[in-house]
This record gives sequence, structure tokens and C-alpha cells, in this order.
Amino acid sequence: MGMIHIDLFATLDLVGQAPGDPEEDPDGFPFGGWQAPLFDDTVGQQVGAGMEGMDALLLGRKTYDIFAAFWPNQVDGVDGGIATHFNSIPKYVASRGNPELDWAGSTQLGPDLVSAVHELRDKHEHVHVIGSLNLVQTLLRERLFDRLDLWVYPIVLGVGKKVFADGAVPANLVLLEPPVASPKGAVLLRYGLGAGTPSAGDMRREDRGADPS
Repeated sequence: MGMIHIDLFATLDLVGQAPGDPEEDPDGFPFGGWQAPLFDDTVGQQVGAGMEGMDALLLGRKTYDIFAAFWPNQVDGVDGGIATHFNSIPKYVASRGNPELDWAGSTQLGPDLVSAVHELRDKHEHVHVIGSLNLVQTLLRERLFDRLDLWVYPIVLGVGKKVFADGAVPANLVLLEPPVASPKGAVLLRYGLGAGTPSAGDMRREDRGADPS
């Protein structure tokens, strides 16, 4: 069975809206493009390495429209070959509407998203979800992901769409490897889906932090 990877860029207060440019997802958001001044070679190298083996993209409607307008027009070899890779692999779009699927290799998923994602796992080894915050909320709620690569940047915006919106389903995550920090202060946290749901304890107890098993 293939894996579902979620790749997100977020601020310290976990705003994930429009990191790339001011027109990405304006919707009254005044900080579009907040990631650009903090992007560096370490982030670029880690992002590229994390996408090795990617054989499909799963995107929400807004992110798909942004990508479809940008990546097909990029020169081969630019951005470490990401454009060539994105343009060559299948793209799947989660949308209740009727998106224009002009980007080569694009397919709209059916209305039963959960079943559709399970089918993608049977067809592909490494499916990546990039951005697509509304779609991510569904994947989190349904526990339909295997790895979450969360880049946290050292800024606080106070407004914008959050990675974990109100009503997110409680879940335990497992840190898969030590965090990676970039020179400009961004930190990569790579998590896998853990078992069960969060439990509570008592910090006054002497055995706090002990293995409950």
C-alpha cells in the first residue's frame, strides 16, 4: 500500500495560508508571500529530498489552480527539476465543483474522497499533498495520511487559515527523525501518524513522563 505525504509550510502560530505569493490565496489575507523572505538553500534541499520517489500529486481545488497556472510554464531543470517532475506525474484534484483540468495528467476525484484516497494508495507508492488546507483537514480527520512534513517559520501573523482548524480530531503523532533547522530559523518537523488519541496526566505526580505500559 502506498503512502500519503502531507507537505506544509506554516508560521509559528500555524497559519498556512498563501506562503508563496500575495495572489496565491488573498481572501482578505494581508500577508501573502510570507515564506519568500525566509526561504533558503536548506529549505530548498530538504523539500527536494522529501519529494524523492513522489509518483502522484493530490491537491485541493485552489492549490491545483495555482500550480496548473505556474508549473507548466517553467523551464526544464529550474527549481532542481521540480517543474519537470510535477508536469510528468499524475495529478488528482479533490473538488466538489467542475474544475478545468488543463494541466496534463490531471484527474478529478469522485465525491467519496475517503474511498478515492484509498484507491490512490493502491495505485501509487508516494502521493504528496502540498498546501491544500481544506483537503488536509479532511485527511487529518479521517487519519488518511502517513507522513506530515511541517515547516514552521519564526514569524507570528495572528490572522489567516490555520493548519489545524477548530474542531480538528485529536490524534497522536510520532516524530520520525530529529528536526532540521535552516539558517533563517525555519524548522522541519517530520511526523508519522501515531496510535490512539492524546491522554492526560498529572504533572504533580513523581512518575510523570513514565511509560504508562
